[in-house]
Amino acid sequence: MLVKYRKDYEKVAMGLLSFIPDFKDLAHLQTEMQWYQATSNHQLFLWRRPDGDFSGVIGIEVGSDFVLVHHDSLSPEERKPANQRQMLDELAALFPDKRVMGTLEMAPIIGEWERNRDKQQTTDHN
Repeated sequence: MLVKYRKDYEKVAMGLLSFIPDFKDLAHLQTEMQWYQATSNHQLFLWRRPDGDFSGVIGIEVGSDFVLVHHDSLSPEERKPANQRQMLDELAALFPDKRVMGTLEMAPIIGEWERNRDKQQTTDHN
């Protein structure tokens, strides 16, 4: 389940983001956290497993008709394609009137998710 970021989740969010190679540097990670907190169209969501533990994070920018995924990260034990798809499915459900897109870095992941989703929808309709 995706949970909107709150200040008391900061350490968890930073820990999950630190799995992204670009954020190994603490100063860069802190700058990114400030960027997400600076404006309302930049948002972080934490992904909570059914047992209640946070094990993923996704950073987005919300536009008029799109949601742009800047980052997503799962804890090492949760890095499974099914979990990544579930996070993106939940994000799409939060913004049903917007298209989920990715930055250049995220585009391959979003593209694969879209292909799997299209395949699933085709299967569901047959």
